[in-house]
Amino acid sequence: MTAAEQHRQVVVIGGGQAGLAAGYYLRRAGLDFAILDAARAPGGAWQHYWDSLRLFSPAEYSSLPGRPMPHQSGAPYPDARHVAAYLAAYEERYQLPVHRPVHVTGVERSPDHLTVRTSADTGAWHAQAVVFATGSWQRPFVPAVPGRELFTGHQLHTAGYRRAADFAGQRVVVVGGGNSGAQIAADLTAADLTAADLTAADLTATAETRWVTRRPPHFLPDSVDGRALFELATHQVRAHAAGETHTGVASLGDIVATAPVRAARDSGLLTAHPMFDRLSPTGPVWADGSTWDCDTIIWCTGFRPDLAATRPLGLHRHRGRIPTDGTRALEDPRIHLLGYGNWTGPASATLIGVGRTARVAVEQIRTLLG
Repeated sequence: MTAAEQHRQVVVIGGGQAGLAAGYYLRRAGLDFAILDAARAPGGAWQHYWDSLRLFSPAEYSSLPGRPMPHQSGAPYPDARHVAAYLAAYEERYQLPVHRPVHVTGVERSPDHLTVRTSADTGAWHAQAVVFATGSWQRPFVPAVPGRELFTGHQLHTAGYRRAADFAGQRVVVVGGGNSGAQIAADLTAADLTAADLTAADLTATAETRWVTRRPPHFLPDSVDGRALFELATHQVRAHAAGETHTGVASLGDIVATAPVRAARDSGLLTAHPMFDRLSPTGPVWADGSTWDCDTIIWCTGFRPDLAATRPLGLHRHRGRIPTDGTRALEDPRIHLLGYGNWTGPASATLIGVGRTARVAVEQIRTLLG
């Protein structure tokens, strides 16, 4: 073995919440493992979210396995910075072997082992099992809207949004009918401030905003937060195990009515407009010929799983996804995909939900390795 080749029983790709949850159970199982993270600092995608973002759930319902998230002073729902700090402390608490920054370029397979190729000085890593926990932050999705290349204003994705003050005095179109679209549109109205805190200065920092969605927004009941969503996901898991049908949260709505979103909605500042047909150099154009000139378009149109490193494996895909049984790849049980949403386990893309699928994945890996 050279300095550029390292051997582990298990290699986890990704050091965010899913990778850390896997690391927790791999440590408990007594397996020899390494976590390779492309980021330069701990905290996963949470270190990149916009300033006003808060969790849907209180801290006690937003924890990874083994270590509860501490409460954030004065904030019943923790913000993204608090979550990033929690993940960094979690990594340190369990002395998880995270190597960063390590960019994985591909994973190859042979009958007796898997090889993880990297572009760093760490070279190749050889393992008996590999867990992909790369999330989706590195793959923002923007739809192919006609005329998008003609628009002369500024365009950015959710991944590039930080704060409403950056758009002071602008006319902004927010595209997307999910949680990020509703939250960013609400943030731009400054409607999340209480009456006591709302000042003329705050109002002048607000952009003139138009929120557009492909379908009318479907808000979850105001009483539903992350706790209820997790309970619904738990019921869905149990129903699936019993061979029963469970509709999950989809039947209730698409958007969690957080306090800022409720404030903007109830004040009439968060009203959705139909999706436009195309873009002109100055802004959106609707089917009836109406227009709305703007300075900036924010695409809150979601992400795609970051699975570029799986391509050398040659695994078959169905509608862009690698077929799995839970987290385990059907074609090769040495490969697991963790934390990509309902595809790899109900609520597996959430802090509290990923632990459940991580535990099962590690149990299967331990059995595989004998």
